[in-house]
Amino acid sequence: MKKKLNVTALALVLAASLTACGAPAENNTATENAQNNTAAADTANNANANANAEANDADAGEVVEMKGADLDKMMEDKDAKEKILVIDVRPEEEYDEGHVKFAINMPIDTFEDNLDKIEDLKDFDIATICNTGKKSAEAADILVKNGFKKVANAEGVKSYDYTTMTKVTNVRGPEFLELAKSGDYTVIDARDAEDFDKGHLDGAINVLLEEFDEKYGELPTDKPFLVHCYSGNRSWEIASKLVEKGHDATNSLDGTKEYDGFNLD
Repeated sequence: MKKKLNVTALALVLAASLTACGAPAENNTATENAQNNTAAADTANNANANANAEANDADAGEVVEMKGADLDKMMEDKDAKEKILVIDVRPEEEYDEGHVKFAINMPIDTFEDNLDKIEDLKDFDIATICNTGKKSAEAADILVKNGFKKVANAEGVKSYDYTTMTKVTNVRGPEFLELAKSGDYTVIDARDAEDFDKGHLDGAINVLLEEFDEKYGELPTDKPFLVHCYSGNRSWEIASKLVEKGHDATNSLDGTKEYDGFNLD
């Protein structure tokens, strides 16, 4: 009887031992599965993150360097100049003293604060320019960081002898219309007479490029001038003539065929 009891006791001890050993094995398996699942999730998340980063890199713009000769050629070509916006980032007083033909002015000191003026051009070709290329490079980087995709830093005006350095102020359509509404300017519409007669800005005077010399003596000269046309080419020519005669003149880069805000019909 005593021997039987011992065998039974031993069996109980072995059973208990097997049970005790079995529980950790199951727990280890569960832990390993959980760790494997976590690792797999981390791998998937990393893969998604990498894919998103690659997509963002693909969408991000990259600043390229532009030779002065290339920009100069575009500025002297009436069709090519429509395909790029040139931004002079020098101080206003330096811009007013003379700048590349169709450049607008956005000084580097306030550049980032005024990006809303060109927000619609994130997929458009843009070239920044200054005296030496240093500040314009800074502006170009700001553009890329803010989602602009086609950005070039052009050779500076002190490094390349651009064909045309003008004192004509260039602005985009919305700013032009705001200036026109102020009443502080004499507005010249350089479009054909038949289009002018169909509709024009309040108080605008119709002056064709070929008529300028004849009509100049009739123009009021007590205010600075605003000039616009179909695409900014004729109007720039007239604005240039006004500047040569000692007047302040602002040209609209966006003509009536390019900017619907004119609403002249």
